[in-house]
Amino acid sequence: MRMAVVVLAFAWIAAAWGQGDASRWAGEAKAVMITRDDWGIAHVHGKTDADAVFGMTYAQAEDDFNRVEMNYLTSLGRVAEAEGEKAIWGDLRQRLFIDPEELKVEYAGSPVWLKRLMDSWADGLNAYLASHHDVKPKVIQRFEPWMALSFTEGSIGGDIERVDLKKLEEFYGKGAVARVETEQERNAEVLSSAQDGPSGGVGEEGRQYGGSNGFAIAPENTRDHHALLLINPHTSFFFRSELQMTSDEGLNAYGAVTWGQIFVYQGFNDRAGWMHTSSNVDAVDEFLETVSGSSPIFRYKYGSAMKAFVTKAVTIRFKGASGMEEKTFHVYFSGHGPVVREENGKWVAIKLMQEHVKALEQSFLRTKARNYAEYRKTMELMANSSNNTVFADADGNIAYWHGDYIPRRDTRFDYTKPVDGSDPATEWKGLLRLEEIPQLKNPKSGWLFNVNDSPWNGAGESSLKKADFPAYVEQGTETARGMHAVRVLTGKTDFTLESLRAAAYDSFLPWFATTIPSLLTAYDAAPDGPVKTKLAEPIATLRAWDFRWGAESVATTLAVYWGETIRRTDAGKPKWVGGLWEDQVVANVPAEEKLRALLAAVDLLQGQFGSWKTAWGEINRFERLTGEIVQPFDDAGASLPVPFVSSLWGSLASFAARPYPGTKKWYGTSGNSFVAVVEFGEKVRARAVTAGGESGHPGSKHFDDEAGRYARGDLREVYFYPEQLVGHTERSYRPGE
Repeated sequence: MRMAVVVLAFAWIAAAWGQGDASRWAGEAKAVMITRDDWGIAHVHGKTDADAVFGMTYAQAEDDFNRVEMNYLTSLGRVAEAEGEKAIWGDLRQRLFIDPEELKVEYAGSPVWLKRLMDSWADGLNAYLASHHDVKPKVIQRFEPWMALSFTEGSIGGDIERVDLKKLEEFYGKGAVARVETEQERNAEVLSSAQDGPSGGVGEEGRQYGGSNGFAIAPENTRDHHALLLINPHTSFFFRSELQMTSDEGLNAYGAVTWGQIFVYQGFNDRAGWMHTSSNVDAVDEFLETVSGSSPIFRYKYGSAMKAFVTKAVTIRFKGASGMEEKTFHVYFSGHGPVVREENGKWVAIKLMQEHVKALEQSFLRTKARNYAEYRKTMELMANSSNNTVFADADGNIAYWHGDYIPRRDTRFDYTKPVDGSDPATEWKGLLRLEEIPQLKNPKSGWLFNVNDSPWNGAGESSLKKADFPAYVEQGTETARGMHAVRVLTGKTDFTLESLRAAAYDSFLPWFATTIPSLLTAYDAAPDGPVKTKLAEPIATLRAWDFRWGAESVATTLAVYWGETIRRTDAGKPKWVGGLWEDQVVANVPAEEKLRALLAAVDLLQGQFGSWKTAWGEINRFERLTGEIVQPFDDAGASLPVPFVSSLWGSLASFAARPYPGTKKWYGTSGNSFVAVVEFGEKVRARAVTAGGESGHPGSKHFDDEAGRYARGDLREVYFYPEQLVGHTERSYRPGE
């Protein structure tokens, strides 16, 4: 009876989509079972890996088709078709690297097994749209298999976002290059601003409020002698789905899936787990091109020769006042890559990884790797340009890889700046071999971590040595979170799932532990007077503080408001440089300025909340009112107190919040988004929590059913095995039922 229902469901679709589509989808649906647990999480099983992909994309669309589509509008450079002219420059940036016609050719030449996955990916999304007439796509009415190659890596901030949109606009919109345009366009007002895609242009890690945490603990440092793994990505909230995908072909992966992708990005199977943190590896370079000629023929110097730029016409469609409109740009490519801006009379071309097929292969295959050797084998594809990897397996291995796509360069040149593109010596010289990249396996310390800082402190005394590698493998610095990670991992030999969870939520704030004493010293040395009298009680509160966040803590409130104020000293210009330690930043702020910052923080709290003695949880809130990608916030709406703070201050648990127009309270939009602790014994055990809930639909009980657990750091049991789902199943069904 169940299959009869599925067949009937797809049969009536045939008239609109075609008999071939309907028949194929019915056959695929027959091989798939989706089981929703009591948190709404989809456990998808297919006969083949391709069947599992069909089911998981269908399930993702059920949960939040809007986010699935927006990710592909961004990756395909088609956001302006939904959001209008303001998005043109983000789309043009994407189209410099993503050419639909080239992707179609790459799809045609892909391995057969990968093509089957991409076919099923498109079928799953199209079957969902065909069977849900109430869902109206913004732009994409039909997904094509080749589109999966436009979004292969899973991170929230990819390499492409290194290109500055304003400078791209200056160059192609009103700068050095003439483009094909109508007379009407010549007289039109130039766009005053540009907008990135759903990620807001903020990389997953390494930005002001960014940061992800990956810890791996070896068996000798655990109570039960099993390897443990912490998976804690910090992204904008609701950026990923949590699900499980299994097949009769050996697939059994659980974890965080970036909406619309075919693989578990950060997660585990029954024998191994992987956590990605965005890397500071220099995998993107800019080249200064010496240009001659005039429009439309330009040349650039290379050695003793002059070469012609390759010119492409890129047409961006955008939603206008009266319908869909178009703008066509002539874009330029040197042998190094697309030209993205002008600098001191030279054109700047950018070079980055463009291995779409290999990247998608690697992203999927690693989910099936069940031990260290198998996982390392997937990395030989060398197509992971922006992520570090923290790994653990049931054999007791723990490991770290510092990216695996690192161009080999001539170390005479400083690639942190644009290099001379006319000098052939600046060319990349292939890639570092896998064995040459920074990596660790089973360090003597018994633990390792990465929190987007440099890897030179990532395993205590067993850490990698900076002097052993070229400078370009790492551009980052030590961070307060890195110091915090060392603090919670060093000297502990009895880790359990619960104590690893506790370490991930350890409330100590290293940044304030280092900076507040200088504030107290400034206060003690200040002359008596009205300011000192007014600050006496706030200073006493901070003096008694243990530098730990808490929902009931007034000291946390004072410290955060003071820290935010001190970062914006010097006539409002931020002094903060991401990643630098306190003695390089706050120590240089005059004592009287530190006190003025505290006075300003006290006055602000007094004015906004009626008292500076306001508990942190009264201000720092989690609120989810709608399923919109850009969320609205309202102090009158239902919200929950969140005790942890931004990773700026060295908090491992991150909650990046701020006030919004019309609000006094602060609302989080990024930080801890998915948290899981995993134990690899005879059977895998895991606990996890997702920000808010699994569904993007406000009418669903799974829209915010995890919000309380999220705010408390109260991880729930993961139902990995079928027997764990017994008594915890809401519904089992086939796509189309």
